[in-house]
Amino acid sequence: MPLAPANQSQLVRSSQKDEYYQTVLRNKANEAFQTLAGSKRWLDWRKEVELLSDLAYYGLTTFSGYQTLGEEYVSIVQVDPTKRQIPSQTRRGLFILSHAFLPYLLDKVLVCLENELEGGQDTGVRRRQAASRLWSLESWLRRWTQKAVGLLSDPQRRVCLPAVFVLRQGLTLWHRFHVALFYISGSFYHLSKRVSGISYLRVMGQSGDDRAIRNSYRLLGAVSLLQLLITVCLQLNNFRQRQRARQEWKLYRNLSPQHTQSTRPRAASCILCLEERRHSTSTPCGHLFCWECITEWCNTKTECPLCREKFQPHRLVYLRNYS
Repeated sequence: MPLAPANQSQLVRSSQKDEYYQTVLRNKANEAFQTLAGSKRWLDWRKEVELLSDLAYYGLTTFSGYQTLGEEYVSIVQVDPTKRQIPSQTRRGLFILSHAFLPYLLDKVLVCLENELEGGQDTGVRRRQAASRLWSLESWLRRWTQKAVGLLSDPQRRVCLPAVFVLRQGLTLWHRFHVALFYISGSFYHLSKRVSGISYLRVMGQSGDDRAIRNSYRLLGAVSLLQLLITVCLQLNNFRQRQRARQEWKLYRNLSPQHTQSTRPRAASCILCLEERRHSTSTPCGHLFCWECITEWCNTKTECPLCREKFQPHRLVYLRNYS
């Protein structure tokens, strides 16, 4: 039977079909676990149930040496880098771990690390979570991150927190970059397939429109790379503006309090903190707030809290001698 490399459309359709059946299996597993263990325990173990469902799906198909339902749907077979034989069981196991277990583990580690660096969860919440999941992987990771973060000083924590955020954003951008490369080359649709070296051949002759399909996907890949470049530039610009706003806030936060004298007490209040306005700062639309309040607000939303007019943080005007 003649074999030919699978094109991009076949790999995409195969992946979509697999995702559909994985979703069905996840939903059935979640319903069964929720019925048996209750909603509370299901909320605690939902991610683990989905992980076991994915491992079961690929364990019964790829790891056992069979085609997945998506691969069978488009008539493609897995091959190793030699293109002459199916992947070994070790290579298939590496694919399953990197495709299903590694994203789950990485997400858990980054979330626990970010929570510990921010200190956003209080002790009571942590104790309740630990009591509800004594033998879970998440509780073990949380204890490990607590020990690791406890060894860091305050300046080191302030440096590590944005580094974790950059890492999370970088993983998303790297995935988009890999998909764009797939559109251009047509080799590996998933990072896990590239790591394990598994590619695909189709069990059919060369179709007449194969070249047209590949050329159209190459154009899509070029457009995706351009979009990714624009996204990176916008995120870098947004990051610089946030850093500038934080530096200005650090510069003025220790200034002496301003007490604005007015016959109308409510006019001298900041609507964000509902207290007497300190270090009055004006937005481009003319509304007044505390310097600390409006700069912190701009870290999440670049708009006026009152009229919702869009503006950049560097356009804030600090009224030094306002009265």
